Amino acid sequence: MEINFEILKREIRELEMYISAMRVKPNGNSVQVQNLYNEVKNMSKTVGQLETLDKNNVLKAKREMENLKKRLVDCEKNLKPKAPVMVPFGKLGSCQHQGLARISKPNLLQLNWKGNAYKSGAWGKDAAWNTTKKSLYWVAPLNTDGRVLESIRIYPSMSDLQMLIKNKWNHTFAGQGAGMVVHNNNLYYNCFNSHDMCRVSLTSGVYQKKSLPNALFNNHFSYAGTMYQDIDFASDEKGLWVLFTTEESAGKILVGKVNVATFTVDNIWITTQSKPDASNAFMMCGVLYVTRSLGPKLEEVFYMFDTKTGKEGHLSIVMEKMAEKVQSLSYNCNERKLYMYSEGYLLHYDIALKP
Repeated sequence: MEINFEILKREIRELEMYISAMRVKPNGNSVQVQNLYNEVKNMSKTVGQLETLDKNNVLKAKREMENLKKRLVDCEKNLKPKAPVMVPFGKLGSCQHQGLARISKPNLLQLNWKGNAYKSGAWGKDAAWNTTKKSLYWVAPLNTDGRVLESIRIYPSMSDLQMLIKNKWNHTFAGQGAGMVVHNNNLYYNCFNSHDMCRVSLTSGVYQKKSLPNALFNNHFSYAGTMYQDIDFASDEKGLWVLFTTEESAGKILVGKVNVATFTVDNIWITTQSKPDASNAFMMCGVLYVTRSLGPKLEEVFYMFDTKTGKEGHLSIVMEKMAEKVQSLSYNCNERKLYMYSEGYLLHYDIALKP
């Protein structure tokens, strides 16, 4: 059996990233976590010497590393806090409720697969209602410039994501900004350096591009604290949406309903909320919810716009966060969860609704 030492070294570096992310979680300074951290560091110190060992010793080290990966995942499960249960109202997929009521404490999963230098990006699951890919996870860090999207990784399950098992899919048509979403196994995103909408199949790689007329781009009106998110896709029980601005709207958020069959925007609603005064936004049951920062550790859902009635309003639902900047926030109607990408870390939240 031939040993690829470069792969071995890379796997150890990924283990170091994984355990470092665990250490910042609640209870992350436990004896169990610290012991695993020490083992990973010791393995890292010896990796440079592996090529001088005989084959049997190298294979033994490889087996020990696989065992350590499994122990890390088990440890991760044990660290999860016993938070109060958020009991959602009504059946999944139903919009027979009065909107968002509260948001749970954040659940920190881990650092993104590229590392802590990749502060901007997005992640989540296939967000289309009743999708056949409900268990599919995706993670898409932008380049360190906070602009360019080059590749994502998709994972068939949470355990694959946590183990950093690579199922990498590359696309050759670059995107920009963290406003992407996966809807019915297609990645929707802002095409690079244009006002065009792009989508690509995560199965076949078939690529399509359509113009979003008059939409501003290239950081003209992005959210506060995150660059190049002029065009932001969202998914909910009602389908696919795109949030954007135009010169005519003077930075006010426009809500567009995307027809996925024709890949065009059929209807547009005009809000009075300035996009640069918000930190991010998501859609739920055809209602736009907009957030703003209250400081390094708190975020507030403060504005809403109902596309069914055309009515808007203000509210105050506070949510905790791990870092000040929120690069991406999206809703998944199959679970009633929010997915956040913040300063390179992957977080998710449970929500509850008003009956």
